[in-house]
Amino acid sequence: MNTIDSIPITKISRASKLVTTGAKVGVNYLKYYGDKIVNSKEDAKERLNQNNAEDIYDSLKKLKGSALKVAQMLSMEKSILPQAYVEKFSLSQFSVPPLSPPLVIKTFKKYFGKHPEDIFDTFNATSVNAASIGQVHIAEKDGNKFAVKIQYPGVAESIASDLALVKPIAIKMFNIKGKDSDKYFKEVENKLTEETNYILEIEQSKAVAEACEHIPNLKFPKYYEKFSSERIITMDYMKGEHLSEFVAHNTDKDASNKIGQALWDFYMFQIHKLKKVHADPHPGNFLISKEGDLIALDFGCMKSIPEEFYKPYFELADKDCIDNPKAFTEKLYELEILRKDDSKEEIEFFSAMFHELLSLFTKPFHVEEFDFSNPEFFNQITEMGQRYSKSTELRNMNGNRGSKHFIYINRTFFGLYNLMFDLKAENVKINNFINL
Repeated sequence: MNTIDSIPITKISRASKLVTTGAKVGVNYLKYYGDKIVNSKEDAKERLNQNNAEDIYDSLKKLKGSALKVAQMLSMEKSILPQAYVEKFSLSQFSVPPLSPPLVIKTFKKYFGKHPEDIFDTFNATSVNAASIGQVHIAEKDGNKFAVKIQYPGVAESIASDLALVKPIAIKMFNIKGKDSDKYFKEVENKLTEETNYILEIEQSKAVAEACEHIPNLKFPKYYEKFSSERIITMDYMKGEHLSEFVAHNTDKDASNKIGQALWDFYMFQIHKLKKVHADPHPGNFLISKEGDLIALDFGCMKSIPEEFYKPYFELADKDCIDNPKAFTEKLYELEILRKDDSKEEIEFFSAMFHELLSLFTKPFHVEEFDFSNPEFFNQITEMGQRYSKSTELRNMNGNRGSKHFIYINRTFFGLYNLMFDLKAENVKINNFINL
């Protein structure tokens, strides 16, 4: 894989990169208009999506940081984004061009004040894993093997400016209106800022590992503060393959079910017991060991769940509430899905829309055991997502609705459901975490 010798770190240089990408997208649309004249509209649209996805991802992978993190978040929206974007943006989870070895050494010295070989017996300056905010290197000391995660230069400093660049796109995509829409962008900015604070990540990682060590078939690395800093994390090197690599070849149903139960228990325990959850459930954050255990990594993105959100959120997931029009409407207002300034048309539209969404999306919580290998459930989610994404009626409504806490909690559940489906986990005991 090609390496990167520099990253645009100033606001102007990063904005210039996105402007150049915008010009490429414009050319792709010109090609599309000609293409659909001589070929079918569907084929022409597919080529447009592929070309745009490639050009946008090519730009974001060079920018890294928040811009690439947004692509990673979008890659989990399998039911909304065209497949070409999902496939391309999914690469941001664990397969992006790494920094070149000279830039790695320079960055390490900047963040730690020493050459890596002044700290470790050996340090491989060639990355073994590169993602959106940092990349991982292998080091050894006193016979122990470590994974050393180094943050890309300029990432922490460019969060606000990166989000300012993508904000107009997001507002248009999700039809966000109203003066209080900034709460959503502030929530994302705060979370991304936390993700660049590696001292906080170590604290969170250790706390989660300690609280969840009792969950069967679940493992965590050990973290080392003395070899870490605000932009560098050193942890045990954990051997295994990414979850996406495992599911690509696995044919052992028992293994899938074991891992799926561990994954589900891990998330339910965090949500219901800790009221704080690992809100970045994508395949690059999980390894499967040779022994078939699930290894959880990267706790930079942790979402606290306040009681005033937790209570109505899970009451709304209850089938009795969904089937009770009065109680259902009360919860929609409590969670800011319905607003006091909504028109009659908006109240009727969003009440019906969320009733349909929740009736489907909460199905796993209405049974003792759930079969996540059943494609019908996920096909229904995909069909519904695509239908609403094309709804002209929805585009005319104010999309600024829902508590700010929905952003990361819904992202957590979408990501978790996708991982469970990838594993094809069957007979998952939904409330198993209670007895652990």
